[in-house]
Amino acid sequence: MSSNFPMDPNKKEKTPQPFNGFMRSMNQFFQEKPVKNFLQQMDEFFSNPFPNMTFPISVNETEKGTTIKAELPGMNKEQIQLDIYDHYLTISVNHQEIITEENTQAKTFHTSQMFNKRSRSIAFPHPIDEKKVTASYKNGLLTIKVPKQKGKKIMIEDQNP
Repeated sequence: MSSNFPMDPNKKEKTPQPFNGFMRSMNQFFQEKPVKNFLQQMDEFFSNPFPNMTFPISVNETEKGTTIKAELPGMNKEQIQLDIYDHYLTISVNHQEIITEENTQAKTFHTSQMFNKRSRSIAFPHPIDEKKVTASYKNGLLTIKVPKQKGKKIMIEDQNP
């Protein structure tokens, strides 16, 4: 005698899934070539939407001041500009590249020029004294030191009536 009771907990009953075929088709569609590459490109874009428009910096604050480090590999010191305005320090990098191609067989000459400017601004809670800021550039690492400003202490007087 078989144990085909309708309420048998050990037996798994297959219920028809109305959208099973559709879901399988959609999964297959997103896993195949043209769409798969497109979705990967979208993921890469949103993880770094402007790959050449910025550069990494780190800001470290101590008791004496703030140290800013910017990674600028492949840049020359002449391409880097530091600007200080009130509470802001701006690091700008200008990169110009000229590519010239000459084909003597086809007697063609092609020149293309690319100019790229990237900048980052760092806000400070106090005005920056540009005379006390120091900067150095070595092996693609720009290091800027901004000393803390000393504030004035104001003594509070007692008022006796």
